[in-house]
Amino acid sequence: MTVLVIDVGGTNLKVSVGSPGDVIKIPSGPEMTAARMADEVKKAVAGRDYDVVSIGYPGPVVNGRPASEPHNLGAGWMRFDYAKAFGKPVRVVNDAAMQALGSYQGGRMLYLGLGTGLGSAFVGDGVLEPLELAHLPYRKNRTYEDYLGLRGLQRMGRKKWQRHVERVVELLKHGLQADYVMLGGGQTKELSSLPPDVRLGTNAHAILGGIRLWNKDEPALRSS
Repeated sequence: MTVLVIDVGGTNLKVSVGSPGDVIKIPSGPEMTAARMADEVKKAVAGRDYDVVSIGYPGPVVNGRPASEPHNLGAGWMRFDYAKAFGKPVRVVNDAAMQALGSYQGGRMLYLGLGTGLGSAFVGDGVLEPLELAHLPYRKNRTYEDYLGLRGLQRMGRKKWQRHVERVVELLKHGLQADYVMLGGGQTKELSSLPPDVRLGTNAHAILGGIRLWNKDEPALRSS
């Protein structure tokens, strides 16, 4: 089975057909609607065969559909017919959950995606659990995303941003009783070091997670 994987980000769409090592980047941003995403992806992979589609969506997903419009993209994602657009079976999951599935190395794992925003997911006891930690209050009337996402990095500078990353990682690791924390997302390149029991993921993990979504032997996604 060949899987078309689409990792939807606030800066780029990352697209792959069947292999984590073969990724196409398509610029996204505030003008990227669901319909435009489908058109751009189909153009990028024209002539390549695939059987099913996995989409990592930057927001909550309920019953296989986006439950709210994304913060950093255009509109139309909640009502869009993805299966009709691609003409194939489609599975839509939270983007952090998809990357967490691709990053999982056993035990109890907390995944945090340091990107334009802040993605989060947890895997334990054979279950993949999407989380929505980004917009919870953290400090000074700001959220976790305000500190750990791109806005926090730009506002505070790298050194102060890293201190908050380390603080939040320890707080959430202890609170969720995780064995280890996997960090992914584009801003991880700004980290100068990693705290204990923290591992660094890659963009390829998101693609691998999209492929694993169709593998019945992988951790099951808890229904929301």
